[in-house]
Amino acid sequence: MINTIPDKIPKPILENLEKGSYDKIILFTLAVFGSHKLKEFVNDPSMSIENRMDRAIFFQWADQLKEKKFIEEFELDDETYYRITSKGEDEIMKYLKNLKILEQLEEDFKKYLGPIEKDKDISSKSISGYTIKYKDYVFGLLSLYWRLDSFLIGSEFEKIGPEKKVSLGKCLERNAIKFPNNKALLFEDQEYTYKELNEEINRYANFFLSLGVKKGEVINVFLKNRPELMFLMAAMSKIGTIGSLINTNQRATTLRHSLKLNQVRIYVIGEELIDAFEEVKEDLELTQENKIYFLEDKGERDIPDGYLNLSKEIVNQIIKNPPTTADILGKETYVYIFTSGTTGLPKAAHIRNAHTVGAILGWGKMALNMQPDDIIYISLPMYHSNALHLGWASAIANGSAVALSRRFSARNFWKEIIKYKATCFNYIGEICRYVYNQPPSPNDRRHNVYKIGGNGLRPEMWKEFKERFGIKEVYEHYGMTEMVGMFCNYLNLDCTIGICLSPHAIVKYDIEKSEPIRGDDGFLQRVGVGEAGLFLMKILNPYTFAGYTNKTASKQKIIENAFEDGDIWLYSGDMLKYIGFHHAQFVDRLGDTFRWKGENVSTSEVEDVISSFEEVDHSSVYGVQIPGTEGRVGMASIFSKKKHDEFNFNEIIKILNENLPRYAIPLFIRFLSKLSTTSTFKIQKSNKKKVGFDLSKTDDPIYVLLPDCKEYIQLTEKIYSDIINEKYRF
Repeated sequence: MINTIPDKIPKPILENLEKGSYDKIILFTLAVFGSHKLKEFVNDPSMSIENRMDRAIFFQWADQLKEKKFIEEFELDDETYYRITSKGEDEIMKYLKNLKILEQLEEDFKKYLGPIEKDKDISSKSISGYTIKYKDYVFGLLSLYWRLDSFLIGSEFEKIGPEKKVSLGKCLERNAIKFPNNKALLFEDQEYTYKELNEEINRYANFFLSLGVKKGEVINVFLKNRPELMFLMAAMSKIGTIGSLINTNQRATTLRHSLKLNQVRIYVIGEELIDAFEEVKEDLELTQENKIYFLEDKGERDIPDGYLNLSKEIVNQIIKNPPTTADILGKETYVYIFTSGTTGLPKAAHIRNAHTVGAILGWGKMALNMQPDDIIYISLPMYHSNALHLGWASAIANGSAVALSRRFSARNFWKEIIKYKATCFNYIGEICRYVYNQPPSPNDRRHNVYKIGGNGLRPEMWKEFKERFGIKEVYEHYGMTEMVGMFCNYLNLDCTIGICLSPHAIVKYDIEKSEPIRGDDGFLQRVGVGEAGLFLMKILNPYTFAGYTNKTASKQKIIENAFEDGDIWLYSGDMLKYIGFHHAQFVDRLGDTFRWKGENVSTSEVEDVISSFEEVDHSSVYGVQIPGTEGRVGMASIFSKKKHDEFNFNEIIKILNENLPRYAIPLFIRFLSKLSTTSTFKIQKSNKKKVGFDLSKTDDPIYVLLPDCKEYIQLTEKIYSDIINEKYRF
């Protein structure tokens, strides 16, 4: 177990411990690593903790620091805590500026980020207005000082490449030797060590080899979260085949599309999904060449006619490593992961071995700094890149364990984490919101989780989420399934996606024309700090952009001649902005951002404000057209704890007016009767946009904020007709 004191304190500061001079240690700890419990500062002979501070002397220094208003003491859950004040941060900054370690850190990061303009504040052009200050950046750098050996690992990344013999399978074989008895996987009442995990994977790998599968052959895999899904994914990596991981929420047309996207002869269908598969089976044009394997789950149903029992086939397979692993290359795809399908039918993205091995280093070492006794709890589906590259890959880095949940449940979230003794979890923003919206519980802080990693934790609830659940480290990131490289909050600052160490740009974008803005010289224009723009990632080789199986879709993601003739960049489709010291913040999806009254409206920022109201469980904002107007007006679909006629409109309009400019306030609010989301818990906007505020297309109540009105009123057929006939001047 790594402790702040003495493990994370730089030697020049820690030397004060023996002298009994604790003020700098206390201020440094609180400024760099956040609030701490009393027991994390002081010795406790009863637990053989004798390398911290003397209790009596600590209280003397703490009282002095409180008197000077440098720190504050507070009680929480019958524990005494301390936190630093802004005045205390300024005090420790005076001391830190004279330390050589700070110069060294800034010099180290200059290689990746360029020079830093010290003490230069910026102004943000976004609604939230959040910016990173120089002292935030300094404290963030210092939070890495104790573990630079796990962060500055460029030489390890040099061993990964398209033509290098690296793979997920090889990493797991290494762990079976290096950490044979470490717990690798926990699921319900099952446990696997790294040795046992590798053996199970080998059973599947050797079985498929016995079928004569060829390198690059695609196998459709339709399973919910359970160990067998992970066995199959890793087996694909060892033998050079590709597992097409079908989204388990897909049904009918979408499921049929995904199953037919690739030519396959082998299907692996889980017992839990047989009914869904049977519904579309006749449309797959199967022949005698096809083999459909039934993979038992809870053993609650018989194997249907025409299926083969995969569980029986696997039992007697060889558990030795297959000979093929050694020759697998980084450029080879081992699974397809489907995009969530918020707009149109899902696309299959390549997940290559080099991408995953890079995630093992990037997430497991640089970000989460996983230790052998860490356990990461995964509740997202394993066919989601967040679960694979942030969750499982992180654990592999240093022989840590994965605690796998069958599915996400807000009600059981902390119960399962406590059961598995997890120390971290991966997230998407919707998971955080669902968990946060649960009633307060003793379990909120009764767990061992101190660090989390993911994407989509929105600024308006970031600090409250950390404080309520006792989370010390949040490694927010921004990236795409099909992209190698990412932004990551390595410095553990608040409300940011962090820094990107790969060549990238944020450029000016014309929302109305739906294209980047080019200057008189024909090249794109970079935005200034605090200004939102389109994010681009430079394509250095064919594997920077993993691509889709659909070549047309892949081509649409490429921008050429961006800053010079012949350069190639990946078009992200997302708006980001710099908020200071090379740190960025996610703004919006381009398809979601709309223009009203001559201004760009970020739907995600409006959603943040609406969702901050306690009566709103979930919100989705988008633009809709009104006849006789330019651009689109804002409309919000909300899922509320209250019925529409009990909803507190006075409070929501107050919140909107206090936090948003007039042009960004939604003019329509639709009360959803049920919440329909993707597998990653996002509301599907495409259908909501088509319906708009047309009462004939939905039974959901809709409210409108008419011109010159100060409150929302329910939309009626008469008001709708008057809007369509341009009787109101919006």
